[in-house]
Amino acid sequence: MVEDLELNMNAYLPLRDVVFNTLREAILKGELKPGERLMELQLADKMGVSRTPIREAIRMLEQEGLAVTVPRKGAEVAKMTEKDMTDVLEIRAALDELAVDLACDFMTEEQLKQLYIAQDEFEESIRTGDVKKIAQADVAFHDAIYKATRNEKLMTLLSNLREQMYRYRVEYLKDDKSYPTLISEHKQLVEGIKNSQKELVHSVMKNHVSNQAIAVQHIIREQE
Repeated sequence: MVEDLELNMNAYLPLRDVVFNTLREAILKGELKPGERLMELQLADKMGVSRTPIREAIRMLEQEGLAVTVPRKGAEVAKMTEKDMTDVLEIRAALDELAVDLACDFMTEEQLKQLYIAQDEFEESIRTGDVKKIAQADVAFHDAIYKATRNEKLMTLLSNLREQMYRYRVEYLKDDKSYPTLISEHKQLVEGIKNSQKELVHSVMKNHVSNQAIAVQHIIREQE
């Protein structure tokens, strides 16, 4: 287990969320390895908290697919598998294609302006080289599309799915060779939505998700 797990304190968050964010970042950075045990007592001691927020944080990690509980063994960092990734990205592809379809119909001028801003901020985040910032900017770009759908049920489904696929998104974004393609795809999505080109945005979104699946598939196989 990683020796130093310093809490990323935030005065506005409950302690369980602070613990969750700290553990989540350690997993995404690879400081906590796939298969590594998440022992409540040890984690509580390292982080200077009681076992209760640790237990609650682990449950939250399980909801994101970052941790699993193994019978008679306890919680551990989840391993990335091709099956899990495929399941998540198949659903994402279908929902994202529906989202861009609805965005073509309903996006307002103000929402389009926000989408352009999100596109620019994504490109700016890439220049920082900070994978966490890039991932956050990528999420914000897609959220700007989802908000234009006028479908609250769809937005809820996509929000839940986003947590499950965050790990795969981060792994994909660690490879800076993918950045030019991502920038190009984002630009095509913006222009396609602006001009209500549904066939184009469907095709771009399908490739957008497929490229991520192929890249992460290679990463998973290398780790096996």
